[in-house]
Amino acid sequence: MTAIQFKVPDQVEQAFNAVFADQDKDAIIADLMRQAIARAESQGQRHKAISRILDRRTRAPIRTEADIAAARREGRP
Repeated sequence: MTAIQFKVPDQVEQAFNAVFADQDKDAIIADLMRQAIARAESQGQRHKAISRILDRRTRAPIRTEADIAAARREGRP
């Protein structure tokens, strides 16, 4: 394990210590860091997915309303 030091506002430290007085603060911080990592990774995946979708839209064929209406008619029995 390694030790990490953070600078936080005094109010944040006081509130943290008050809320988590009887708990393992190291474990809580480690869990919060895991959550932040997962959130950042998920956000990165969302951004990549959005980029792929937008890229595909630029290469998608353009269809007119008449094209869409004809396709609907052809698809119906």
